Amino acid sequence: MAEWMNTLLQWLALPEVGLSTVFVVALVSATLLPMGSEPAVFGLVSMNPDLFWSAIGVATVGNTLGGMICWWMGLGAHQLVDKVRGEAPTGYHARALLWLEKLGPKACLLSWFPGVGDPLCAVAGWLRMPALPCMAYMAVGKFLRYVVMTSLLLWMF
Repeated sequence: MAEWMNTLLQWLALPEVGLSTVFVVALVSATLLPMGSEPAVFGLVSMNPDLFWSAIGVATVGNTLGGMICWWMGLGAHQLVDKVRGEAPTGYHARALLWLEKLGPKACLLSWFPGVGDPLCAVAGWLRMPALPCMAYMAVGKFLRYVVMTSLLLWMF
């Protein structure tokens, strides 16, 4: 078993395979599944330091696409709920939705926050915020997160 795991890790460390692995992990981690992509980015960059910007770029694209999948799911959920029930949210939920509507697509800059970022993307879709500005703000926030997190991890280790 240890030999198989070692072979797999060596295969994933190859630059051409490592970047695709980072893309898939970043894409999946940006959906509502509870996982993080920073360890994959850090692992690839620590084994291949010359791939720092490539890994950051690939992770940003994958994570942003995953965020847009959440946006699309939120939009679809809103359309389904509108068909099933016609009532608007009340209380705390209404205040949170009003706050997000007030910020508009700029709220997607916060999509990099752990725990709240992925649902935030879904809420942006739910609120029918325009897709392209949301995607642009998501990409900026996620890019900055990967640069800061990967740099800090490389500095610490």
